[in-house]
Formats: sequence, C-alpha cells, structure tokens
Amino acid sequence: MLNQYFGDYITVAVFMAVGAGLVGGAVFASRMLAPSRPGGFKDIAYESGIEPVGGGWNQSHIRYYIFALLFLIFDVEAVFIFPWAIRLDFFAELGNGYLILSEMVAFIVILVLGLVYAVRKGVLRWE
Repeated sequence: MLNQYFGDYITVAVFMAVGAGLVGGAVFASRMLAPSRPGGFKDIAYESGIEPVGGGWNQSHIRYYIFALLFLIFDVEAVFIFPWAIRLDFFAELGNGYLILSEMVAFIVILVLGLVYAVRKGVLRWE
C-alpha cells in the first residue's frame, strides 16, 4: 500500500522532470539555432524603426479595471452555470431537481442583482 502511494509520487516526479527537460531543451535549442544580430534599433522600446515619443509612464482610467473585473466575475459564473445546464436531466432523475433548480435560480438572482447594482452605480457607462 505504501509503495503504491509513493509510486504515484514517483510517476508525477518523472513526468515533471521530463516536462522540465523538454522545456529546457527547447530553450537551449532556440538559443543555439536562432540568429542573433544585435543593433542600435533593437535596443529601443519598439522595433518599428520609429523613435518612441514621450515617456513610458501612462495612466489608465480605473474604469478599464472595473470592466475587466466584471467580465471575470460573469465569466466565472457562466462556467458554474454551464455544467448545471448540461446535466439538468440528471438532477431531475435523482428526485432533487427542484432543490437544485431553486439553488441555481438564487445564484442567477444574485448575479442579476450585482449587474443591476453595477448599472445603477454607473460603472458600465463608457465616457
């Protein structure tokens, strides 16, 4: 029993070592085979040949981050809803279909309330 337990860890360690070896080999082969021609234009921020204008510091509006967070929240929630929608018939066969349905309705209501709150706060206005 104990040998099988550690055998599983050895299998994982071997796969990790093989994966690390493949990545290391690919990086080494890339360094050896890729052409290297350093030059003055390659040292600037953009290789387009046009001199960059202004500094590298640029402020972004907080609204972009809020949009990104809202997208992530609703994207993750869609990931939770999708398997439930696929296996809805299975839950009905178990006899607790109404319980599962009420939990998912509560889940979706919370999502809608969050979206309504974001709209009322004016977060989704693009100005």
